[in-house]
Order: sequence, then structure tokens, then C-alpha cells
Amino acid sequence: MQDLSQAALFSLIGNTPMVEVTRIDTGPCRLFLKLESQNPGGSIKDRVGRAMIEAAERDGRLAPGGTVVEATAGNTGLGLALVARIKGYRVVLVVPDKMASEKVLHLKALGAEIHLTRSDVGKGHPEYYQDLAARLAREIPGAWFADQFNNPANPQAHETTTAPEIWDQMRHELDAIVVGVGSSGTLTGLSRFFARVQPDLEFVLADPCGSILAEYVETGRLSEVSGSWAVEGIGEDFIPSIADLSRVKSAYSISDEEGFNTARELLRQEGILAGSSTGTLLAAALRYCRAQTTPKRVVSFVCDTGTRYLTKVYSDGWMVDQGLLHRPRTGDLRDLIGRRFDAGEVVTVAPTDTLLTAFNRMRAADLAQLPVVERGRLVGLLDESDLLLHVTQEKERFAAPVSGTMTADLQTLPPSASMGQLRDILDRGLTAVIADGDGGDRRHFYGLITRFDLLNHLRRTLT
Repeated sequence: MQDLSQAALFSLIGNTPMVEVTRIDTGPCRLFLKLESQNPGGSIKDRVGRAMIEAAERDGRLAPGGTVVEATAGNTGLGLALVARIKGYRVVLVVPDKMASEKVLHLKALGAEIHLTRSDVGKGHPEYYQDLAARLAREIPGAWFADQFNNPANPQAHETTTAPEIWDQMRHELDAIVVGVGSSGTLTGLSRFFARVQPDLEFVLADPCGSILAEYVETGRLSEVSGSWAVEGIGEDFIPSIADLSRVKSAYSISDEEGFNTARELLRQEGILAGSSTGTLLAAALRYCRAQTTPKRVVSFVCDTGTRYLTKVYSDGWMVDQGLLHRPRTGDLRDLIGRRFDAGEVVTVAPTDTLLTAFNRMRAADLAQLPVVERGRLVGLLDESDLLLHVTQEKERFAAPVSGTMTADLQTLPPSASMGQLRDILDRGLTAVIADGDGGDRRHFYGLITRFDLLNHLRRTLT
């Protein structure tokens, strides 16, 4: 029965649909996207996860009861965990700390064991995610290190499945493919296939700013990593051993801001919910298409589903915090507010709501305090310390109204207040309320400024 269920699920990997971009300007070209997000695990890496595990089983490197170990920015781990858990293997994954929380939660739900490590260190550092995974594989009895960056089954999966699917879906009429490089399995596998069937096909690299790959393609030189990038899954500080960049004819360096906002545009214009790497690929594909002087048929990928990035790419607050989405500047304290009430970004409670309602909203939004708003006006603040003092020893008190526990004596500043006045409030461990008017006459509430908001403002403006 288990073999039958495996066969049913694994048969859904691959043969993903192709759609044309029709509502975004593609210049003289036609741009098609292969929806790898439609794989059962939600990404192109399902192909690789299955291929690497089955190859390891065939040659005896992965035995029944064994452990799959891998370093991953998320999607390879999800592909491996999907296949490995169904087959009965233990899964141990090392992931960089910039990875979206949705991916981590998905991995844990699949039963994978997660080791979170630093994303700000390079190859050779003991906490670099690939080096840490290799060490764990050596230490765990019966472990097999998937090692996507050096595993020949990785590009082979794309050479034998992804590439011929594209060729058939495009009816053998194809001029260029836009790809990103993480482990380089996709690029290498596609290169091998199209070298046989269409040698003059043009490969275009989409690379995050800060990665070394675009410069290497353009100059043939390896440079130092010039910075970090927020996009997940593509961009590197080294050339993977399985990488074949020989057929890449042009490369585009895409900033996080351009990539993330292009992913959002893809959802708004085409209705396709995609991840951050897709935004980078699409941004490069659009640049390429718009630069052409003759019509071409171009393919790129929706690498994974955007449901893994709802708290990042699709969160206005997170995008603003990261400097990837810009509000109109006011030149006053409103520029420091992390979440604007007048923009509908603030979770609130009413004074008549119960403390249980307030607690549930705090927990759902991972907040330590809530503004209390009545008929559009701020009347108080409720924080977790207020809740704790009120409900200790008596759970029935969760039914009490917020008005009996909230703090009504607030530290209010007008938007025009000085940074010194703000620091005076924050240095006392308090939260600053930015509003027009004083005391109970808060005619227009803009939002709160916490010490974290000030730190985030300084990070953005001083770096």
C-alpha cells in the first residue's frame, strides 16, 4: 500500500504547466513561465529531491532506516523531506537564518529536524550552512549527505525531465531561457539537453546583486562577495562544482528591491503567487525582453509558491522595514513608524473587547502590545505585562474588558517632535505614541514608535 501511495504522489512531480505573461510589458518578445510551483511540494526542487534520493538508494549510499542530511535555503530541503519522509527516512537540514519562516514551519511539519545557522558567513566558516551540514553527515551514523551543490543527480533531473518538458511545451520554438543559479542544477541540466537539440539557444542569468555569478559570466573573473541579498535560493559566493556557465550569453544583476517588487507585480498583473527568486528571474527576463529589437520566444520559471513568503515579499510592513518598499517621506517622526495606523497596518483592540480577544490578537500577530482604539481614536495601550498582572491566578479574568487593564496615560508626541524628545521616551523603556494633539485629545493617531523602530530607522539611514 505504501508503494502505491508513493507512486501516486511521486507521479505528480514534473509535467508542470506553462503560461504566457500577457498583462506585463514584454517588449517585442513573448515570455512564458513554467509553473514549478505546481509540484506537490510547491517548488522546482521536488524534481531534485526525488532524483538525488533515488540515485543514492540505487548505489547503496542511502540504506533503509538511514538519515538524509542537506544544506538548503528551503526548497531543496522541502523536496528532500517530502520524498524522504514518505520513504521512511530521518531528515536533518541546515538552513540559513534569512530563510522565510513559512519554509521552516513547513519543514518541521514534515518531520524534518532543523539546524538554523548564520547567513552572514562564507564558505570555510564553521557556521556556513554547507560546511555545517557536511560535518553533521559525518557525525550521524547511517547518514547520507545529499550535497546538491556537488551531486550529479541534481542536473540530471533537469536534463531528463525539465528540459524536454519545456522543449515539447514550446513546440520546439524557443530562443532564450532565463535562469537563476543556486546549486546550478537547473542551468547545467538545461544546458546539456539544449546543446543537443538547439545549440544556439541563448541562456540568460538572473543574479541577485551581491552575488559573484553575474560578474563572472561577464568578465570571467571571480570577485569577492560584495554584499548580502535577501532573495532566497539563488545567488552564490562561489562556483558550484556541477555548474556549467559556458552557454550563458548575458547576465543581469537584480537588486532585492527590484526582484521583490517584480514578484508583487506578477501577482497583481497575472494572478501568479510566486517567491522571491521568481521575482528576480522575472525582473531579468523583462529587462532582456524589452532590450530586444526582434521578436523572441523566451521561457523562465515560477520556481516556487509565494505562500512561503507571505510574511516577507507580500508583507508591506516587512518590505518597508527592509527598505524594499518606500512610503512617501514626511520629514518628521512619521518616517520612523514601523506600522502606520492611518495605512491600515496596525492590529488593534477596542476598549470593550475582552482580554482574551486581545491575547489572541497578540499571539496571532506576534505582538507584545496593542493600541486600544475607539471610533478611530487612540484611547490607550495594552501590553503583555498588563495582561500578566491582571490575569495571574484567575483565568476568569480573561473575560474582563480591555478598558479595565489598558494604560490610558500615554507618552504622546506630535509628528514634528524632535529626535531628542523621542529618545527621552524610549530611554525610559516606554513606547512613543505619534499623534496630533495631547492627552485624551489625540485627533489623529499615526502609529507607535518602539526602540526597535528607531534601531531599524538607524540601520536603514546609516548603512
